[in-house]
Amino acid sequence: MKITLLTGKTFDIQEALGFEIKVIKSPRAKRMTLRIDSKEHLPVLTIPERCSAKKAVAFAKEHQDWIERSLARLPQTKKFEDGEQISLFGQNISICHNPKLRGGTFLDNNILNVSGDAEFLHRRVKDYIKEQAKTEFYKRSKLLAEKLGYPLHDVSIKDTKSRWGSCSSLHNINYNWRIALAPENVINYLMAHEVAHLKHQDHSRAFWRCVRELYPEAETGKVWLRLHSKELYLYE
Repeated sequence: MKITLLTGKTFDIQEALGFEIKVIKSPRAKRMTLRIDSKEHLPVLTIPERCSAKKAVAFAKEHQDWIERSLARLPQTKKFEDGEQISLFGQNISICHNPKLRGGTFLDNNILNVSGDAEFLHRRVKDYIKEQAKTEFYKRSKLLAEKLGYPLHDVSIKDTKSRWGSCSSLHNINYNWRIALAPENVINYLMAHEVAHLKHQDHSRAFWRCVRELYPEAETGKVWLRLHSKELYLYE
């Protein structure tokens, strides 16, 4: 992670420390602070605008034990496995790995059949979910957009670590693929949330009224996401 020094030169603080770290130079910071980004599994060092590289390195090294302990306490990431049961668009399904099966990855009677070598199982399941999510999320969002009376141009599926969705002024919506693993009410809430942004590009009272009009049980999905979002982010 390189930072620009007062001299105009760049300095790689990560290389100096010998471990991975994210550095944020903030004009509002009055002192150095450390935190752990639980989604990216990285320590984050925030430094004032005029902080020297030497002080930043010394501060991070001084707290290295705390960084290592904090990272060790984080839940480990997960990969999809043979026999695992997951929720897909609100439906409980089981993953079944059959290396000799033809047809790639397909769903049959609540069984997600996955062919190929075991080492590719996680990627194949993830690719399948992302592909299905694009179709399913577009269909649901389109219906809500028509109900709202606003055009929806396109839906994209992203692999983000900080956002569940976003809506652009061009009437395009992005969704995090992991939301496909959430309960049905959570998916419905997220669709209503992003579609409401087609009309309201803010989080005003009018926006939240619009969300509830599109999905009256929005609060239940919002609460679940706040309490359980880390469970979804375990999947890398």
